[in-house]
Amino acid sequence: MATAEQMTIATAEHEHKLDQLAEVAINVGLGLAKGQELVMTASLDALPLARKIVEQAYKAGASLVTVLYNDEQETKLRYKYAPDESFDHAAAWLYEGMGAAYKSGAARLAITGGNPALLANEDPDKVGRANRAQSKAYRPALELITRHEINWTIVAAATPAWSALMFPNDEPEVALAKQWEAIFKTTRIAGDDPTSGWREHDKKLIARATRMNEKRYSALKYKGPGTDFTLGLADDHVWMGGGTTAGNGNYCIPNMPTEEVFSTPHKDRADGVVTATKPLSLYGSMIENIQVKFEKGRIVEVHASKGQEVLERLIDTDEGARRLGEVALVPHSSPISQSGLTFFNTLFDENAASHIALGQAYSSCVKDGDKMSKEELAAKGANDSLIHVDWMIGSGELDIDGITATGTAEPLMRKGEWVE
Repeated sequence: MATAEQMTIATAEHEHKLDQLAEVAINVGLGLAKGQELVMTASLDALPLARKIVEQAYKAGASLVTVLYNDEQETKLRYKYAPDESFDHAAAWLYEGMGAAYKSGAARLAITGGNPALLANEDPDKVGRANRAQSKAYRPALELITRHEINWTIVAAATPAWSALMFPNDEPEVALAKQWEAIFKTTRIAGDDPTSGWREHDKKLIARATRMNEKRYSALKYKGPGTDFTLGLADDHVWMGGGTTAGNGNYCIPNMPTEEVFSTPHKDRADGVVTATKPLSLYGSMIENIQVKFEKGRIVEVHASKGQEVLERLIDTDEGARRLGEVALVPHSSPISQSGLTFFNTLFDENAASHIALGQAYSSCVKDGDKMSKEELAAKGANDSLIHVDWMIGSGELDIDGITATGTAEPLMRKGEWVE
């Protein structure tokens, strides 16, 4: 049993790392500008980190920080008592307000966490309808994010329910401590100056994206267990990685952690079978052992050993939900992959493995895409949808070739690692 002195030291170290995570989130991830407003969302379980971030935001010169908290127990009460017709509605006024804040120059920060399996036992029809209504209401604000018109980032906070899912054999306090350590390690919160470490990591990701842009591959060919898949890339596609300068002029790193370089696939040029290598936590439901078949860019078959009905309802959201909006390459040697942990959270699991995303494309991953209309983006091959859902297909057994404009296949990744 730990002594009182050991517990005091452990608590002090934890608080110090929380401070470092908050500082990195504001100054590196978000790139908050002096005088800028910040809109942040978080669960009640993330309150300690949220307060640290608010403190760092004001220290960085924020003019106003507005935090929108959600309570998972209140969400459960909706599914227990709300009338059926209510699941076709969302708080449009709230999302209109968020969109107005972004348009006026506010930055966006989300703290992810909570219970990945919160809605696992709820009616999939209600879950699907509620998420569709929310997606429609949030669409105008989300477009400002996907177009990178504002600076934004996502970080994570350990929570009791989430840590119990990750470490089911440990006592609650042990599981929570282990999860915090996993978050700190994979988010590169180590040593006296994690900010400098993040700057160096950012440079490496940008260099990788630059190399991919120089190659100008027309397609990628995937081969691995349960996967035999060819994915065409959008016309005038652009690879990105690490940070980016938003339309408001602020430099941000959207996801913390991040290990990926990513781009926009062509919505009509995906063919073959793809098998997921990690479970997907989607809107509080767990979907496991996903396998889908694409023909001419569109999903024509979908299978899952668990959560298939939720997945089917997701891809029925709209026509674009059956097509791809993002392709991302992540080495199997990433810190998240090497941790050996499944986080059951897309922010982390997508950075453990190469992945693809159903739904909305990032216009910033098309040359001059942020200046194009939806019709012009579609002509380049960029997908349009109410959703954007990443799922993981990479592993230490996946090979990827880059296909040149002349049809030549060049080794790009072997056994999940970059070919240098």
